[in-house]
Amino acid sequence: MTHASRAAIIAIGSEMLGPLRSDTNSLWLTGKLEEAGYILCTKSFEGRVPKTEYRLSPAGRQALERYLEHMEALIHSTREH
Repeated sequence: MTHASRAAIIAIGSEMLGPLRSDTNSLWLTGKLEEAGYILCTKSFEGRVPKTEYRLSPAGRQALERYLEHMEALIHSTREH
C-alpha cells in the first residue's frame, strides 16, 4: 500500500460563499481526529496565506489499517454469498 505523507482536506460548502468563511464540517472532523490522536496538524504560511496540513499519526495509521482490513473482510464475505 502506498502512504501519502500529508493530505489537504478539500471541502465544498460554506467556504464557497466568501473568502473569510470556512467549512465547519471539515473543521469539526479534523478537530475530532486530532483530539483522538489520529492526525497531526501543522500550520504555516505561504507568503501571507495561511496553510494547514494534516498527517496521519502512527495511531491513525494503525486505526486506518484496522478499518481497511475490516472493510476488506466484509466485502469478501459479501461476495461469497
